[in-house]
Formats: sequence, C-alpha cells, structure tokens
Amino acid sequence: MITVFGRGRYSALYPSAFLNKRLLLCLPGLLVFCMALTAYAEPNRSLKACGHPFYPPVSWHSENRLMGLAPAVTKQLFAELGFKVQLSADSNWKRCLLEVEQGNADIIVAAYRISSREAYLRYSEQPLIADKVILFVNRQQPMGFTHLRDLRGKTVGLLLGDSWGDEFDHFIRQNSRIEYVSRGEQNFSKLALGRIDYMPGGKLSGQLQSHKLGFHDQIMALDTEITTEHYYLAIGRQSGLNSYLPYLNQRLKEMNDDGTIERLRAYYSFQYLNTP
Repeated sequence: MITVFGRGRYSALYPSAFLNKRLLLCLPGLLVFCMALTAYAEPNRSLKACGHPFYPPVSWHSENRLMGLAPAVTKQLFAELGFKVQLSADSNWKRCLLEVEQGNADIIVAAYRISSREAYLRYSEQPLIADKVILFVNRQQPMGFTHLRDLRGKTVGLLLGDSWGDEFDHFIRQNSRIEYVSRGEQNFSKLALGRIDYMPGGKLSGQLQSHKLGFHDQIMALDTEITTEHYYLAIGRQSGLNSYLPYLNQRLKEMNDDGTIERLRAYYSFQYLNTP
C-alpha cells in the first residue's frame, strides 16, 4: 500500500489521514485565517481548469476525467479558498492553452513557464514539480546523442501545444524536422515504428507511458539530460484570481517541504500504471 498523505499540517487532504494533536491545537487560529481568505472569494463561483492530457503523473486524461498530481493539488488549494474547481475532460492540450488565453477557462493545473505564454498566464512563484527532460529513441535503431548538434537534420515528434523550454524549443525549430500529433500515444507509436528519430519528454512521464502503452521493448530513454524545467500552477490573466497567488505560493512551498508533493508523485505514478 502506498501512503499518499503524511502527518503534516494539511494532511486532511488525504481521506485516510487523521488530524494530529498539534493540528487540533492550531485549528482556531487556522479557521480565522481561512475565513479571512474566503471572505474575498466568490462562494458560488465555479472555476474551470484544464491540463496536459498526456503527462502522468502530473496530469492525464482517463475515462473523460483529468487525473493526476496537478489536478488534485489544484482542487485542494482552491477549495481552501472557497472555490469549486471543474476539471475539463478535453483531451487536447493546445485547446486547453487556447481556452485559458481566450478567458473561457481560469486555470492550467500545471504548465512550463515559457515566454510565449506570459501574455495570458500568471504563474505561481513556487514550482509544483521539477521535470527532467531527456530524449526517447527507437531501441532497435538507437541514435547517438551527446550534444544538441547531434539532432540537426533529425525528425522530432511533438504534441501540439508542447514546449520543452524556450532554448530547446528554439533549437528544434531551427535544426530539426518537426512532425506534430494531437495525441501523446501517436508519438510513441511513430517512434516504435521508426517514423521519427526522437521524442523529447520528461524522464518519469515518458517511462511511465512507455510501460503502460506497451512500447518498453521498442523505445528507450537516453541518459543525457536536455534540461530541467519546472511545472507551475498557472492562472489566466482574465480569471480575476491574481490576488490569491501569495496564498498559493505559500501552500505549494509547504506541500513541497513536508513531502506531500513527493508522496502524490509516487501515488499517481502507481495509479497511472494500475488503472485503465
């Protein structure tokens, strides 16, 4: 059994956890603090959130639901502020970004901080989770890679809307042939068949998907790290939620410091591999 929620100050997030004595002693002050915060919230307002549909354990789309670490944290933190969060079941990542840009959705549960998104998103200062980016290649036709110049002239598979940081995005546009797909599993299939040369991805997410989709024998991860990016909780500039960013930053820091995020990472990795 995987223990997801620890015994920290906010262990009530986990249904199986019990409040400890220290939390009970601080509840009166905590309640006053929360009441002050929710006084500024709109109790009847439901927020709309979306996220990456193919990036476990951060977020993924399954059976018309958005699952994962980031949706769980987003719902919890905004519930603490008095909001209900409706998670979009859309399985298109580029459409999620566009919905927030146009003001039709309020929150992206986790996103890289890149320059092209700054015009319509505001990010938490505290990252949700670090993401080590590597390359995945065909195991039967491995591609040598020690430096970015080795990728010149190669064909890369990308999901519509994806980014791997400003620097690597720029290099790919200038030096690789890009083939876009609308669903994450399409890139795994194309790589397994040798139709693309490589696919960038988060190390953990790519390994989870490779196992779950049945491509582990055809696809391998290279050791060389491209970059380490970070996923942040992002709110639309049209959402009217900017005043809550200090609280969100504080809570995200607490959840990282007390091990909650790491437990959620392990829990949702297990969930992804062991659910339909």
